[in-house]
Amino acid sequence: MQIKRTSQSRRGFSSPEDSIIAACRELNASGLNQGTSGNISLRQGAGLLITPTSLPYDAMEPADIVAIGVDGQASGERRPSSEWRFHYDILRNRPDVNAVVHAHPVHATALAMHGRPIPAVHYMVAIAGGDEIRCAPYARFGTQELSNAALKALDGRMACLLAHHGIIALGRTLSQAMWMAQEIEALARMYLVSLQLGEPPRLSPEEIEGVRAAMKGYAQV
Repeated sequence: MQIKRTSQSRRGFSSPEDSIIAACRELNASGLNQGTSGNISLRQGAGLLITPTSLPYDAMEPADIVAIGVDGQASGERRPSSEWRFHYDILRNRPDVNAVVHAHPVHATALAMHGRPIPAVHYMVAIAGGDEIRCAPYARFGTQELSNAALKALDGRMACLLAHHGIIALGRTLSQAMWMAQEIEALARMYLVSLQLGEPPRLSPEEIEGVRAAMKGYAQV
């Protein structure tokens, strides 16, 4: 089933396809990702637009972005990312989300390789929706098992780690999802550095809830 492409795009870009391509290039330029290992999707009507598989971002053109309909069927000149399942399942199950960013940032992925979540060692952990950024258990890339694990880790959250893999960041907009990915990597880096002095103390769940309440109304939260 083909879906109609509309003009839901990041500010300053003429189309959602252009927005996705620019965000992919930003991922690599910022160090949040390497090569073509990341992928991005954007809600489009009842379906979504997603990056193609194995195509270098610098070579990507708007026509390369793949549409996936509400029935899960892809249309376009290329095959969708191998991770299309969790993009599809997240957008189908999370009406509060319109964009999904998946990447392999070094520090967050290092924690994920140990299966470690990011606990409430810094107040900004609250941006993801709770007192911990969970780490989903390992499942092979591109599988329904990985999608199921990601959905569970993202329950009530806007980001998670994927064990032995990378991160997923969500947003009401693509800009917000990109911001979330950057913040999660910054938190992971701070946590890893702090571990050199020993396990840092945690903020209480009550304090994190207070931070979340104080953040309401801010541009990104």
